[in-house]
Amino acid sequence: MSRDARIDLDWADGTYSFRLGWGELAKLQEACDAGPLVVLERLSGNTWRVEDISATIRLGLVGGGMEPAAALKKVRAYVEARPPAENLLAAQAILSVACYGAPEEDVGNPEAASPGSASTASRTESSGSPPSTEQEP
Repeated sequence: MSRDARIDLDWADGTYSFRLGWGELAKLQEACDAGPLVVLERLSGNTWRVEDISATIRLGLVGGGMEPAAALKKVRAYVEARPPAENLLAAQAILSVACYGAPEEDVGNPEAASPGSASTASRTESSGSPPSTEQEP
């Protein structure tokens, strides 16, 4: 299974799917006059530009399956009409997943992407071996 780099967020007036694929990243680069990692660095620091936030969210909505006109309408209503910092964390999350993958994605491990394969137990929890700090008799 290949990485999708998709993230679902509670944002604006509902839960939306965001995805910045290769094409959206190229458009983001053009809109922000910087590469995706430079934009992410700006979003993570104090050097972001308003276009970094609005373009990331708009293109993420389009990549997530929303029609471009609807995405533009949402961004105008819920990003451009609001204080920029209100959407900063959403933009960071969308671009981080696009660049690095979602935390639950184990790139290169097909079993990790399968539903139901995730476990919160450590590998040693069900082991028959004694803990490494315990001395054998």
